[in-house]
Amino acid sequence: MSAEEFRALYERHVGYVVAGDMKAALADMVQENLPTVFEGVIVPRGAVNGHEIKAVRAEDGKQIGETVYDTPEGMIGLRSIWELHDGVWKAAALENFPVPGDTA
Repeated sequence: MSAEEFRALYERHVGYVVAGDMKAALADMVQENLPTVFEGVIVPRGAVNGHEIKAVRAEDGKQIGETVYDTPEGMIGLRSIWELHDGVWKAAALENFPVPGDTA
């Protein structure tokens, strides 16, 4: 997958999160990872006031997307790690990253 193709896929996925379409966002994820992928990770759980995609890159055979979400609870830096599963790129892991200037 080219960098441009992954960026388009990741932007679509972020759009689902921003729109609150969790069914579509979860469909982009590795289904067998769902029971544990959210453990210890802060994710938007409702309204998103805004967002900014910070990075989209390939790393060690995986694709990485990083977005900062502005939510009523504060800023959330969320990194998703995508892997190829059965020929389709899916989000396999999530982790938070620090948001500069956030005091939360």
